[in-house]
Amino acid sequence: MAEPQLTQTRILRFWLPLAATWLMMAVEGPFLAALIARLAEPTYNLAAYGVAYSLALIAEAPVIMLMSAATALARNRRSYLRLRRFTHILSGAVTLVILVTLLPPVFDRLASELIGLPPAVASRTHLALLLLLPWPAAIGLRRMYQGVLIRAGLTRRVAYGTVLRLAGMGATAAVLAMSGRVDGAAVGAAALSAGVCAECAAAMLWARRPVAALMQNDAEPGGASASYRGLLRFYYPLALTSLLGLGIHPVVTFFVGNARAPLESLAVLPVVFALVFIFRSLGLAFQEVAVALLGDGAEGHRPLRRFGLGLAAALVAGISLIAWTPLAGLWFRVVSGLSPELAAFAIAPTRILALIPGLTALLSLQRAVHMVRGTTGAITGATVIEVIGVVAVLWLAIGRLDAVGAVGAAAALLVGRLGANLFLAPSLKA
Repeated sequence: MAEPQLTQTRILRFWLPLAATWLMMAVEGPFLAALIARLAEPTYNLAAYGVAYSLALIAEAPVIMLMSAATALARNRRSYLRLRRFTHILSGAVTLVILVTLLPPVFDRLASELIGLPPAVASRTHLALLLLLPWPAAIGLRRMYQGVLIRAGLTRRVAYGTVLRLAGMGATAAVLAMSGRVDGAAVGAAALSAGVCAECAAAMLWARRPVAALMQNDAEPGGASASYRGLLRFYYPLALTSLLGLGIHPVVTFFVGNARAPLESLAVLPVVFALVFIFRSLGLAFQEVAVALLGDGAEGHRPLRRFGLGLAAALVAGISLIAWTPLAGLWFRVVSGLSPELAAFAIAPTRILALIPGLTALLSLQRAVHMVRGTTGAITGATVIEVIGVVAVLWLAIGRLDAVGAVGAAAALLVGRLGANLFLAPSLKA
């Protein structure tokens, strides 16, 4: 239950550690993209890493919302045990999905026939995806334990775990890159897996005390956590939302691979998305804040809405400062290591996507309202609208207007997100 007086200062203090966590995770993308860009054959390896990452995101999609679910539902012994068993089953399932995808007949058809990857990119993508095998399951487990930590108010421990994640990722990337024997795409994938496994272990360790407190609470769980059927009914729309939302990335990859300037687009989009994610991540961090502080009766709605609107405006201003000034060249050429040609190619999609971080902050509050209410189906509905919008614009821009792949993809993602926000607009009302 939210406190009667939920101040902006209290929201800020609760949000800052989670924002730091998401921001540190957001640094992964630019760091690895910049590293890959400085290794041999950067165009092939950037494209392969981007495709492998997109495929891994599909498998990861069902476990993304476990942190929000644990924050909302892990209230006593029985609800925690149900959620933990559910997490183990889900994590095993996502690992199986990647294993099936890696089978040569499946992967060859996916890479060559559906996406249309050149052989030099396809072989690198297969190895990178193999190295990402432990990544989604480890994310599922650590997100569940992080939700327990957030529920207990221990948001700083979530941030500390991410520090370990970055350390593990950086050390792995440095060792492999300096060896000179590993392709850039494989370096990036191995580093991601090593980092998230380290973070998962830390989350499990630091959650022992709040878990022990939950195990001592024998109260009967209520609501969605009262039974496995209730838990599934609560979580299924969230998993479907993530699956639809993250599953759109391979669809975007497919359209981009068949658009004008496909190789250049596939090479720059991971770099562009990484920059956008730095700002978008700060909005994503707001979702668990709103779930934890909103209150069962939505007592904290107005102060959270005020904070969310301010955050959205700040995020759009921040990325626009890069996208619309000479800082864009500095970021893409100096920081990201792109060639002058690819750096220039990346500016247009970045400018189109500049509104996305602000829309993400608002969407986090909108989703949190429905999670607290238990009306998670509305979240799925918004995502369906977003996916339809993305596919429709991709079909129009690339299939009919022959737009450059990166530009068409950026326009599609913006239109889709606007559709989701408009669908959930009533939830912004107190």
